[in-house]
Order: sequence, then C-alpha cells, then structure tokens
Amino acid sequence: MVETETLPKGTQPEGATSEQDASRKVREMFTRIAPRYDLLNHLLSGQMDKRWRARAARELRPILERADAQVLDLCCGTGDLAFSLARGAKAKIIGADFSHTMLVRARAKAAAEANGSAPVPFFEADALRLPFVDGSFDLVTTAFGFRNLANYEAGLREILRVLKSGGTVAILEFTEPAPGFIGDAYRFYCQKVLPRIGGIISGDAAAYAYLPKSVARFFHPNELAGLMGEVGYTKVRYVLMMLKSVAIHIGVKA
Repeated sequence: MVETETLPKGTQPEGATSEQDASRKVREMFTRIAPRYDLLNHLLSGQMDKRWRARAARELRPILERADAQVLDLCCGTGDLAFSLARGAKAKIIGADFSHTMLVRARAKAAAEANGSAPVPFFEADALRLPFVDGSFDLVTTAFGFRNLANYEAGLREILRVLKSGGTVAILEFTEPAPGFIGDAYRFYCQKVLPRIGGIISGDAAAYAYLPKSVARFFHPNELAGLMGEVGYTKVRYVLMMLKSVAIHIGVKA
C-alpha cells in the first residue's frame, strides 16, 4: 500500500506557486506549442501514439457501440483520441479542453474527419470545474492530459461527479518503466533526446523540458490505481503497453 503523502498532488511546472498558477502555466505552455503539437506527438513517439489511442478505443468498444451512450474526451487537445473513439462508434462523443488554441485545431480536424457526418463537437472547459451536471456521461476518457492537472485527486473526483452510475473512466498516460536496461534507455530518450528535438522543432525548449519531468514525477500504475480506488472507483484495472511506458487505467463508478 502506497502512502498517500508520498504521491504527487498535481503537476508542478517550474516556478508555479499554487494550483491556480500551475494550471495557468500549463495552459500558456499548450497555447505556445499548439502549432507543432500533432507533428511532435507523432514524431517523438515514432507514430506509436496512434496505436495507443486505437488500443484504448478497442478496450472501450462495448460502450462506444451503444447508441445511447454519452462520451466525454477530457483534456482532448487537438482531438486525436476523440476521433479514434468516434470511428465506427454509435455513441455521442464530445471533447473538452481548456486551451483555446488546441481547440481551434481540433475543430478544424473535426470538419475533415466528419466525412459527411456531423463532426465531433469540442468545448472549452477546465477539467477541474466541468460545466456539466452530475451523472452526464457513460464514459469519460483522457489521453496524455491527466498528468498535467493541477490536482489529480480533484480531477478524479470531478470525473466521478459527471459520470453516470455504472459509467467508466479511461486514463491513457505515460508511466516510467522500472529501473533496468529498458527503463534506463527510456529515461535517456525522455530526458536527453526528446527535449532537444521537441525544443528545436517547436521553438519552445521549456515546454519540452517540462513534459518528460511531468512523466518522471507522475504516478506508477499501481499508485494511480490505488488513488482511483480511494476516490471511489470500482473494478479498477490497467493495461501496460510499449515496454510498460504507457498505461490505460480503467475504473467504474459504482
């Protein structure tokens, strides 16, 4: 059992003095890197990010095949997970993010993805203060955005609030592999290679120095699963991918 006091409470961008300040700095960072965000996601992951999102969609297919299901993709960025969920789905899917510049790109991509059908709608909203009534959604997802929240427990509780009874949360996130050859190679890439490439292409070295640091101080899979259980989720499980460097955490609201 991991002591709660040892777990990170939320993201900590350099210089942040409070949760509100951390949230502001994260929003400003994503505003700056939005123009090259998709390019760098695909480049730095070797296109594997597309497979991770597709795997998440497969795990959630029973919900996505329900015509009555309401789905929220939270911290949606430019919409890639929302689009993966929507392909072949009958459920109604919406996306939400607090970065306006990310949403501009998501909406432009949605028009192209729609292919004659209604495009996925996107809304500007803070994950810690969602503008939805209690019990609105059958499924809430988030991909590579949860670790950027200023308060992780508050984020889990807000997701729990907007889920219907029996609803599902799915969190797709990076996690550090255990020490050893694979883990050490992963850390070398994340700490030395990724920031340099990301900084050069995006023109924002600080943002791509922050991103690997945010992964390093984020939960290990069992820690996040434990916190989900403490908050009130049941049937919590996780699936590890990419040499245990990416995890999908799934839980259910009782």
